[in-house]
Amino acid sequence: MWKGRGHSVSISRKKGPLYLQIKNIIKDRIMHGVYPLGSFVPAEPLLEQEFQVSKMTVRNAIRELSTEGYVERKSGVGTIVLRNTSSTKLSKGKRFTELLVEQGHRMEKRLLGAEMVNTKTNAELLELFGESCQRIERLYLLDEQPYIHFQHYITPGVALVQAENDKGALFSSLYEWLEEKEITLEGFRDRFLVEAAAAESAAVLGVEPGTPVLKRLRRSYDSEGNLIEYSIGIYNTQLHPYLVSYDA
Repeated sequence: MWKGRGHSVSISRKKGPLYLQIKNIIKDRIMHGVYPLGSFVPAEPLLEQEFQVSKMTVRNAIRELSTEGYVERKSGVGTIVLRNTSSTKLSKGKRFTELLVEQGHRMEKRLLGAEMVNTKTNAELLELFGESCQRIERLYLLDEQPYIHFQHYITPGVALVQAENDKGALFSSLYEWLEEKEITLEGFRDRFLVEAAAAESAAVLGVEPGTPVLKRLRRSYDSEGNLIEYSIGIYNTQLHPYLVSYDA
């Protein structure tokens, strides 16, 4: 079974302005219920201590979140969470996790690994990406329990995940990471299957091999129809069913 472990959030000047990195981390926590709607973001001194940055850096991060409508700073009270849903073009792709957060659940994400892989031994990946692509492995935890095991395969034309994102560290939104690379996803194609959990995913999710799981295969495309991401998601639906919400 999975056992939670402490992890530090890695920020570095090599990855861009520190205040924007902190903004994205706090935003991700808001989107996934770590800081629920109506609650207060930790006080500035606590954020300064967590990220080892100056007061001005934290204030700039909070200002950006306020400008985007996620929080409101109340003098003498603190910073309150006003919104926990996305307003970007990617919101439809992230709607499932937003539904869980709206129900009061907490979602966390862990980066398990990131590497370039040779696709010559995998006919499907070879056809999709050519001779190589980037593989990103992540784990989603629902209320601190392993819930989704993701393996993302990214076109080799996208810059690599930086090495300083150590194994086990929190990795925020994959789609926002792509957006930072000036790649906007415009289309998603999902296919769902029910199958027996393979040994690798079973170990990550803390279930017995052979346990029935939901398998989601997703292909994500840019505005020109180019395949950017192919992902395999294994859901432990015994923990929580997969939810779909249709707008009228």
